[in-house]
Amino acid sequence: MNKSELIDAIAASADIPKAAAGRALDGALEAVTSALQKGESVALVGFGTFSVKARAARTGRNPQTGNPIEIAAATLPNFKPGKALKDAVNK
Repeated sequence: MNKSELIDAIAASADIPKAAAGRALDGALEAVTSALQKGESVALVGFGTFSVKARAARTGRNPQTGNPIEIAAATLPNFKPGKALKDAVNK
């Protein structure tokens, strides 16, 4: 499912126009992104939790030459599915 298909599904489910569904989806994604940029987590009960994880700097290897390379530290988004989502997927 891509973004336009998701917007269609939201519009049909909520009985609203596609334009309003698109704005609602964009607003929700902006809110989640903004919270993650601030280092906060977003918990949607039954669906899951979005959070950020810090990954430390480390030494890796170039697969072509085998030479060691330094991989910089990074802050990455993370998603942990909730129990209701896991149960729905595993039916």
